[in-house]
Amino acid sequence: MKKTNTLILCCCLWALPLFSQIDREAVVTRNNPVVEALHPLSSLTVGNGGFAFTVDATGLQTFPEYCKDGIPLGTMSDWGWHSFPNTEGYRAEEALQAYDFGHANGVKGTYSVENKGDQRSKDAAAYLRANPHRLHLGCIGYDIPLADTARIEDVHQEIDLYEGHMESKFSYKNDRYFTSTFVHPERDIVYCAYLCDSEHPVAVKFRFPYPTGKHSDDACDWSPQPDGRNTTVVVCQSDTTAVLLRTIDATTYYVCIRWEAPATFAKVSENTFTLTPQQKGVIFSCEYSEQLPTDEADESTAAIDKTIRHWRNYWKQGAIIDFSHCTDPRARELERRAVLSQYLLAVNCAGDTPPQETGLTYNSWFGKYHLEMIWWHQAQFALWGHPEQLERSLDWYFNAQDKAREIAARQGFPGVRWMKMTDPSGEEAPSKVGSFLIWQQPHVIHLAELLRRAAEKREGDKGSLSVVGKYWPLVEPTATFMQAFADYDASQQRYVLRGVIPAQETLRAAETVNPPFELSYWHWGLHTANQWAKVVEGQQRSEWQQVEERLAPLAFNADSLYLAAETATDTYRDIRFTSDHPAVLGAYGILPWTKQMNRRVMQNTLTWIWDNWNWDKTWGWDYPMVAMNAARMGDPQKAVDALLMDKRTNTYLVSGHNYQDQRLRLYLPGNGGLLTALAMMCAGWDGCNEPNPGFPKDGTWDVRWEGLLPLP
Repeated sequence: MKKTNTLILCCCLWALPLFSQIDREAVVTRNNPVVEALHPLSSLTVGNGGFAFTVDATGLQTFPEYCKDGIPLGTMSDWGWHSFPNTEGYRAEEALQAYDFGHANGVKGTYSVENKGDQRSKDAAAYLRANPHRLHLGCIGYDIPLADTARIEDVHQEIDLYEGHMESKFSYKNDRYFTSTFVHPERDIVYCAYLCDSEHPVAVKFRFPYPTGKHSDDACDWSPQPDGRNTTVVVCQSDTTAVLLRTIDATTYYVCIRWEAPATFAKVSENTFTLTPQQKGVIFSCEYSEQLPTDEADESTAAIDKTIRHWRNYWKQGAIIDFSHCTDPRARELERRAVLSQYLLAVNCAGDTPPQETGLTYNSWFGKYHLEMIWWHQAQFALWGHPEQLERSLDWYFNAQDKAREIAARQGFPGVRWMKMTDPSGEEAPSKVGSFLIWQQPHVIHLAELLRRAAEKREGDKGSLSVVGKYWPLVEPTATFMQAFADYDASQQRYVLRGVIPAQETLRAAETVNPPFELSYWHWGLHTANQWAKVVEGQQRSEWQQVEERLAPLAFNADSLYLAAETATDTYRDIRFTSDHPAVLGAYGILPWTKQMNRRVMQNTLTWIWDNWNWDKTWGWDYPMVAMNAARMGDPQKAVDALLMDKRTNTYLVSGHNYQDQRLRLYLPGNGGLLTALAMMCAGWDGCNEPNPGFPKDGTWDVRWEGLLPLP
């Protein structure tokens, strides 16, 4: 039996049978994150995919103000959203502006933008962009003053990744504290066991902030609010339970606190409560819910039992990579990043809605979903043996389909156009960039195809047909829009993409024609949709096939280097085109080879980007994208070097979070991209029969793995 704290010792543990050549428990546990001091960037998270609880070194959220500019101490859920009162009556149509991008068929449409020029529309766009925003549900911490952070000493904190619980030890005022923290795998409940060797242990404090509604922050406004804006009332209370009703403007939810040892629960102020142990500690839980809880919560022993079962099953049923037989000194770090990324994505991104870029840890872009990022978050679930976790969030598209159809219609197209930045309602957030992006469009097809392949592997033709039947209602209108959006260029008898901001967002919509990644994604997406059409309808759609076959090739210059777009002829002389994402490499990396490409030109482009790119202006998923391109190009050394490139935006903290900068201290698309690249580097891609094609064959990378799926 593994070493556990007092709460875990109260529970009956057992191991499920494991038939594996890799000691999965050893791979996982040797990468447990360990924190040895209180630090703003060392916060750790427990959660269940749709609800997450992030703590500091005390094992609770004792110092949210101290951590607000590091990894904030969030308590967030898929369902927790809030809007400020719309006192000015702003409407979505006030942010719409007409554009004519010169489509041959005369299509003109309206786009939701941030700045139409007049003040009213600017204010409307600002309100619509910021509302709704994701809600911080409340902080649970020790009642220790913020001024005493320096008195938190002798810290040792560790997440047992294999069993899904966290143990924290620290000293405060010469007293030793022990905290065990975990989240129920099925309900939004935090459990904590707290022991202290003092006769007068500090209380546990429950604090409830008002939202900030800011672009990127911890979502906690601790200042007093006018009457009725932020209230917490006790609905009922007993010797072991207190139920609170939270009201934030028009938003309400419930908080149910339960404890299993003698303790006193008291209201301290409008939105602050304490739970004071009468002995040397207390075991308690805190459940957050949209509706008044009607079901009894599991006691701590039953809850930890379910949690341990859940996480052991997660690690045993999914894929695993073992780097312990590698002699390259960087292999240890690559394994750490892989294991922690699997954990973080399961905790933050496995709910029933698309994740935000910072998951359920803190708000970025007001907490909204960024659908161009869903592939980077979620594709890895299918590749790593957890398609059910991808399926949960992909099903949200059915709810958003009506809004997506409205967007396509107001821009003059049939089918659905998937929004870039949105929320549970599916409403498109105004944006000077996002409203013109298109690379989120084929993601639905790609992710559905990955689910189909995973089902085919597990259940054969029956599983494959089941997935096609379920997701065809999404794939068909997605491809219908793509076919119609491609503009026919009669002078060269080809189809082109115009009026877009590509994944490399430094280009402008009005000036950009035929960005290379988007061209390749249109080609692959229409081709794949037509394979589904053959299954569902018995034949391909001729209009889809025509566009696929006559899409423009990727443009390159006299030096045989691919351009950032056909219209970006000064790509290699203008810093705008050598910053941000080197998305051209995604055209053959994320995606397979197409007839639009030239292998020699792609090789030249990879070499030039590697040597000359403005790497200080990149993002966390750029390194996996480069690695995938290098692997497909037959350069495994460059693939490994890309994943481990020593750059700020390729930094991975003790928690495993991919650090970007002072604004984005974590960036989960980087973690998801890493896992996707590793799956490809191990299991390969369609038509690749080489084992571990993304790793050098010099004897230093003896990589062993199980359960991974190849990429298309």
